[in-house]
Amino acid sequence: MREVLLNKKVVIRELKKDEINLPLFSNFNRYQEVTKCWRKIEGEWKIKEISFVDNWDENQYKELVKYLLNTVDTGGTVWGVFKEELVGFASLENEFFGSKDQYLQLSSIHISKESRGEGLGKKLFKEVVKKAKSIGLEKIYISANSSIETIAFYKSLGCVEAKEYNDRLVEEEPCDCQLEYVIKKEN
Repeated sequence: MREVLLNKKVVIRELKKDEINLPLFSNFNRYQEVTKCWRKIEGEWKIKEISFVDNWDENQYKELVKYLLNTVDTGGTVWGVFKEELVGFASLENEFFGSKDQYLQLSSIHISKESRGEGLGKKLFKEVVKKAKSIGLEKIYISANSSIETIAFYKSLGCVEAKEYNDRLVEEEPCDCQLEYVIKKEN
């Protein structure tokens, strides 16, 4: 199991199944206030004034735990970012899709509100990319919240609009932006 010590206070590591439980998320703060979102209108991406608050209640955390346990049970990987307590997490599924089975889905990547802006999301994404590269994956697929902040984060990592859309994910979250990250091959 790979563990990355970023400094004395921050560690990124893969989570074991028995660690994924409701208490793990007891101090995690999903809160995100959104005022503008990207929408595809007549084939063009435009920023629209759309306001909402994204926050999780206890039932949503329970669903998250079930979802992440399923990720591990089906051969996927879940990472945690810790400053003693969990301040971030990501999950990469293990179900290939696309016309050439070139995609795996990054099903979640979140940083707790108080720890955003510290570069932890980028470091966590790099760990996901290392894992994807180690299994020979061509592309990571992301069905991303369409807020301007979220899309700016993904674009800063090099993500672009997906060449192929996953119909199931589009149906589940029709307002999400469908993105991909191309894994760069080393010479």
